[in-house]
Amino acid sequence: MTDLPDTNLVMLTLVKPEGELEVFLERRPMPNPAPHEVLVKVLATPINPSDLGLLLGAADMSTARASTRDGLPLVTADIPAPGMRAMAGRIGDALPIGNEGCGLVVKAGSSPEAQALLGKTVALIGGEIYAEYRCLPAQMCMLLPDGTDPRDGASCFVNPLTSLAFTETMRMEGHSALVHTAAASNLGQMLVKICAKDGIPLVNIVRSEAQVALLKSIGAAHVINSSDEDFMDQLTAALTETGATCGFDAIGGGKLAGQILACMEAAAVKRMASYSRYGSDTFKQVYIYGALDLGPTILNRSFGLTWSLSGFLLTPFLQKAGREVNMRLRQRVVDELTTTFKSHYSHEISLTDALALDIIAEYNAKRTGEKYLIRPHG
Repeated sequence: MTDLPDTNLVMLTLVKPEGELEVFLERRPMPNPAPHEVLVKVLATPINPSDLGLLLGAADMSTARASTRDGLPLVTADIPAPGMRAMAGRIGDALPIGNEGCGLVVKAGSSPEAQALLGKTVALIGGEIYAEYRCLPAQMCMLLPDGTDPRDGASCFVNPLTSLAFTETMRMEGHSALVHTAAASNLGQMLVKICAKDGIPLVNIVRSEAQVALLKSIGAAHVINSSDEDFMDQLTAALTETGATCGFDAIGGGKLAGQILACMEAAAVKRMASYSRYGSDTFKQVYIYGALDLGPTILNRSFGLTWSLSGFLLTPFLQKAGREVNMRLRQRVVDELTTTFKSHYSHEISLTDALALDIIAEYNAKRTGEKYLIRPHG
């Protein structure tokens, strides 16, 4: 574990003041861990939608062109003026990418916490993971059982902890059932399994019959296709049956969040003993946690006055939830790593592959059921 190269290959993304995005690979000096840190050889790291937001930003990828710099791939794309305004805070900063991954601890600082991880397989979070090696605090690592396949450990944090955070939020806020959109995703399949195990009624919203069949095959009871003509009627019926008043929306733009609130209200009105011009007094909450649709969020306010539409992000939730909740959720992920929280990947690529224009076009399409895994060492 001492025969390390002198340099570390990392992926960086840069917004230039002249209105261009550059995404490139660069060799940097190999980091040396401080006493509280470990150096991890990154064996697998997923491409999540949250990674794409930093990787490609607001660039118009139809203008992308490929070249090289110092013998390494470089992708350049134009950024429209509105995008430059949105990304003003990162102009001129070459930012590393990659929220999570799995690897082997090959060097450790002097602290007992760091030394305890030496030679161990860990999941890691904290950014900068699209690289051959990542140096980070030991507390940012999750110890995995010996022999864990890096494919299974690569997505231990974002999707598993987000799906668990949904059910924790539901309980903390006094709801008893959930609604989830883009529900055939890796995260959505995890949520189906969590809710089945924990006895939580779950209404899944998808956009194709193939996705309906997929979720039903893993035990989902309520799966609704938003493409159906009677979608709103089906959703209202499912919400009436489950009593779900808390939803998590991965789409963001468009009408869906408002439609969920409207159907929650329709279900609540059915339970009312008398009419009120203010609508029901049942509190309805929808959180937007994704941006698969970058357009405006459209609300046709047909859901009374007792409701909230908010944003949701995993890191602030974990900070607010506290250490005990964090440790409990992490332990559940480890315990159910190859069952409830198993991720499925459609493609495995190298760091160099990840900057090929045709491959960028594929993973940037964010198709449900297609998930890319980067293998920095092949």
